[in-house]
Amino acid sequence: MAEIDAEANGAFLDPLLHGRYPAALGPDFRPGDDVIRDGDFREIQEPIDFLGVNYYQPCVVRLRDGNGLRRGERPISDHGNGVHVRPDGMPVTAMGWLVDPEGLHELLLRLAAEAPGLPLYITENGAACYDYVTPEGVVDDSDRLSYLRGHLQAARRAISAGVNLRGYFVWSFLDNFEWAEGYSKRFGLVFVDFGTQRRIPKRSAAWYAEVARTNSLPVTAPGP
Repeated sequence: MAEIDAEANGAFLDPLLHGRYPAALGPDFRPGDDVIRDGDFREIQEPIDFLGVNYYQPCVVRLRDGNGLRRGERPISDHGNGVHVRPDGMPVTAMGWLVDPEGLHELLLRLAAEAPGLPLYITENGAACYDYVTPEGVVDDSDRLSYLRGHLQAARRAISAGVNLRGYFVWSFLDNFEWAEGYSKRFGLVFVDFGTQRRIPKRSAAWYAEVARTNSLPVTAPGP
């Protein structure tokens, strides 16, 4: 599925890192000669201080087998022979997004291979969960904590493999307005009561604070 990868990733990374569009980029996505002018790639490929990486979930695809769609699959627009796949048994977030830390690990290794030595920052990574406040005033978002632990472990393994990963930014500090989802999806480490604006740090906030304080990955979260 080289064309899908080229459209989702290579169309943005290849001009920046290699001064060209990927050969597998389909004709409907490749800019014409009347758009690309002499010197464009030279300017696009100017050195950058770092590359920001946003990662939430993998994109799992397969070739259509002629028997129609299976459960958990949806067609990929512009590709009649490809379908997005939701593998059985994989956990999902409140957004319906797959949880797969290994995808982050693979992505970091790929970027390090494409741009050796270039500093990388994970500029967005996080999960929407079904958060609620207990009668005791606690938000026990264990699903988010597990998500963050898994992805930070994946990041640490990438560093051990030689990836020049300089930093990590969780999405997000507060529950906020999530585009078309409005206020219905909560990504924050801190719960926001949108009616009163009261803030309640979630269990993941205490755990992440310990990660930042010790520069390590504690197994369990501190108490509320």
